[in-house]
Amino acid sequence: MSRHPWLNLLLRWSVLALGVALSARIVPGITYDSGVTLLVVVALLSLFNAILKPLLVIFTLPFVLLSLGLGIWLINALLFLAVSRLVEGFYVHDFWAALWGALIVSATNFVLSGLLRPRPAAKPVPPRKPDDVIDI
Repeated sequence: MSRHPWLNLLLRWSVLALGVALSARIVPGITYDSGVTLLVVVALLSLFNAILKPLLVIFTLPFVLLSLGLGIWLINALLFLAVSRLVEGFYVHDFWAALWGALIVSATNFVLSGLLRPRPAAKPVPPRKPDDVIDI
């Protein structure tokens, strides 16, 4: 059973909002002023992740491959920092804070998406047919 697309989007935005809120709580250089600011940050981060991130990954693919995927963490940090420059009321002090914030958001997304993913139904085991051959 698949979820409704709007419900799926709302769930992903909620997970992202939790990740940003956790990063603001844990990382000293990250703050946001209000819940409305958090909603704007989540919407803009979602837009950046949908449009800019794939382009940045393609352009930096050799670096991403040579760094064994750590380049994606840097791209996430740059997007996190860019959102802080565009949204008034969301502050990321420096690149290191953005790097740790991106790590917390990614970890939150990874864990919660795994927990909230619908599990596939178990396939029924077909009945075994009797063999005509007698093994000795």
